[in-house]
Amino acid sequence: MGMVYERQLAIPAEVKEMYPLTAQMNKTVQERRAELEAIFEGRKNKLVLIIGPCSADNEESVLDYISRLIPVQEKVKDKIFIVPRIYTNKPRTTAEGYKGMLHQPNPTGKPDLFKGIEATRHIHMRAVKETGFACADEMLYTENYGYLDDLLIYVAVGARSVENQQHRLTSSGISVPVGMKNPTSGDYQVMMNAIYAAQNSHTFIYRGWEVHSEGNKRTHAILRGYTDQHGSMKPNYHYEDLVRLCDCYDKMNLHNPALIVDTNHCNSNKIETEQPRIVKEVLHSARHDERIARLLKGFMIESYIVDGAQKPGGGCYGQSITDPCLGWEKTEKLIYEIADML
Repeated sequence: MGMVYERQLAIPAEVKEMYPLTAQMNKTVQERRAELEAIFEGRKNKLVLIIGPCSADNEESVLDYISRLIPVQEKVKDKIFIVPRIYTNKPRTTAEGYKGMLHQPNPTGKPDLFKGIEATRHIHMRAVKETGFACADEMLYTENYGYLDDLLIYVAVGARSVENQQHRLTSSGISVPVGMKNPTSGDYQVMMNAIYAAQNSHTFIYRGWEVHSEGNKRTHAILRGYTDQHGSMKPNYHYEDLVRLCDCYDKMNLHNPALIVDTNHCNSNKIETEQPRIVKEVLHSARHDERIARLLKGFMIESYIVDGAQKPGGGCYGQSITDPCLGWEKTEKLIYEIADML
């Protein structure tokens, strides 16, 4: 046999019973969720910053990072809405490398996925309880969304998942804003088709159930750059790229047109210190074009405590073990500079 069935994991309802939200935690999530939804629907005029480590590799350092955002959010709350990134899964182009918190090792070193499910729920619960932030995560595995759906206020679908039918269908049944990244090829139409699919209702199979979705009217675009036919990274945050996206939205007549610009990945050529410059260029474009200003809802910024990146097991507290991230001092400065520009 090509696949050996070892054990059946607990369903989301069972995990939630094991690790339930308190009334206060649920209140926090609902309040933060409502404000973010109002921004994407154009009922509130704030800039969204989806910000944090490339990968949530260590619970204590991630919570340390998020706690540093608390006083910053208070100072900029009239202009900026901060959504911390707690990305508990890591997509891999190859089979090698760190795959995320979900793949918790057992004593033999083999992944224990149930321990991983517990770990991902635990870190998101701690963030809500201890910092007052409800967070974002990437939906790498559609079947795992149910373990966190009462905690998340934002979901991202990555460049390698955006063409996948199950990701599009699952997104149509999610109530919080879902960002669809452009694929690694840079094809806008693939991304726009994903948004269209997710904004409409569907009937499909999910976790062995026949389910009916109503469509997610807050599904939107994330521009993250792309890779050309020679393997070179190319940006798509420049003025002409933003105008082109405006034109795409105009042609398709979608609900709640919105854009988040991912300032790292191919847009920065994975040079984390380029992110502040990219943010400022995009804001400059928005000031000079009303269509871009209406479309732009915010930025996705990869940031951690220490600048750069290290190899897994490197031992530097608060430094990324995947893509390089902007350090805390530069991050704090950038957030205040953004607020001054708005």
